[in-house]
Amino acid sequence: MLDQIFNSPFNAGIETLFILVILVFLEAVLSADNAIALAAISQGLENSKLQRQALNIGLLIAYVLRMALILTATWVTKYWQFEVLGGLYLLWLVFQYFTSNDNEEHHHHGPRFPSVWHAVPMIAFTDLAFSLDSVTTAIAVSKETWLVLTGATIGIITLRFMAGLFIRWLDEFVHLGDAGYFTVGIVGVRLLVRAFNPDLIPPEWLMISVIALLFIWGFSKRTVIDSETETKITTPEPEKQETFR
Repeated sequence: MLDQIFNSPFNAGIETLFILVILVFLEAVLSADNAIALAAISQGLENSKLQRQALNIGLLIAYVLRMALILTATWVTKYWQFEVLGGLYLLWLVFQYFTSNDNEEHHHHGPRFPSVWHAVPMIAFTDLAFSLDSVTTAIAVSKETWLVLTGATIGIITLRFMAGLFIRWLDEFVHLGDAGYFTVGIVGVRLLVRAFNPDLIPPEWLMISVIALLFIWGFSKRTVIDSETETKITTPEPEKQETFR
């Protein structure tokens, strides 16, 4: 039965659809750490409206850069310096996150931005650094440029929604920010290893497994401080009404 399917005239279409599903899956999995880094960066703005604007504009620019990277991937992969720069940049983000003081008012690690246009370049460049890893993986799956471009387009849309969710989840889960930046560090080290000795890169399934375990830990503890303060604020009100009666 399977032989008849794959030997049929529709074989090329089935194979193309299968590869596209794999590319979208890889983009979604490999974008989880990217999304949490972009969410943490956008939290450097003072309110949710500015954060959404920064993500929308930053990822629009990032999309153009990612398309350019895919179209020039054959040329880019010849120069290990690009991967070194990308890896060092991601490791700098990790260092900045773990060494910066937590802002008491906004509970935010890292820099704060006075305007959207100060955050946009950092969002765009961060996605470009991650794309050096994901694009290489995508090209290894398919040599068809249009397929990789389609997968990257769906991936950048998925990334926008994931980053929006992570902005909220970073305030709800205690370890999520740390887990996300551990994975950012893994990608940074991976880029550096690939630049100097590609044979030392661990298999893709191992990296995905480690990322999955880190995110399970990241979602393991929910923040309960806000709910406790709400109950403390709301409970005295009925008592005040009873005293007037």
